Amino acid sequence: MTDAIKIDVWSDIACPWCYIGKRNLEKGLAEASEDADAPAVEVTYRSFELSPDTPVDFEGGEADYLARHKGISSAQAQQMLERVTGVAAAAGLEYRFDLLHHTNTVKAHELLHFAKAHGRQLELAERLMSAYFTEGRHLGREDELVLIAVDAGLDADAAREALRSEKYLPAVRADQAQAQAYGINGVPFFVIDAKFGVSGAQPPEAFTQIVRQVWAERLEPATA
Repeated sequence: MTDAIKIDVWSDIACPWCYIGKRNLEKGLAEASEDADAPAVEVTYRSFELSPDTPVDFEGGEADYLARHKGISSAQAQQMLERVTGVAAAAGLEYRFDLLHHTNTVKAHELLHFAKAHGRQLELAERLMSAYFTEGRHLGREDELVLIAVDAGLDADAAREALRSEKYLPAVRADQAQAQAYGINGVPFFVIDAKFGVSGAQPPEAFTQIVRQVWAERLEPATA
């Protein structure tokens, strides 16, 4: 049996392009899954903090953050948000920057590693991004993270203990170190089988094409 294609996705739950990229990846893989020789794919989310120095309780909205972080005007920041909102809508996502609580995301990343250890990472990644971008949930707060963990099918007490103990913080740092080793300086970034890198929120068909290509190359020796 041919091993599954491994796709490692470096992202941040506070990255608007990462949620778009996630949805496009899912659509691309769904298209490939209809093939007669459909590729087997295993997706893992890896940690990347876009702004690790952000406080848990950031004062101001997302436009304020962008203006300060990128050194642009409030009007320019608002234009950027309107653009990404439009792209998100095309991907089937309804971004609500008017509700969003900009915050530090390291605890969310720790929770993603906890979820991975319990076989629920994909479910949690979806819940975290949806909660952040469409529901206005404050993902810097422990109680909110625990509630979202429960939504993803995880145990509340175990999730809270994982956050308080920082048991998974070394795994977050290991992902970040690997990103640095790969030369990743922006997300989303997709690494396929530790060989091919795909940068940015590519359209679904790009993901369909690459997994078909990698799968076909895998099958060649067996059919030769």
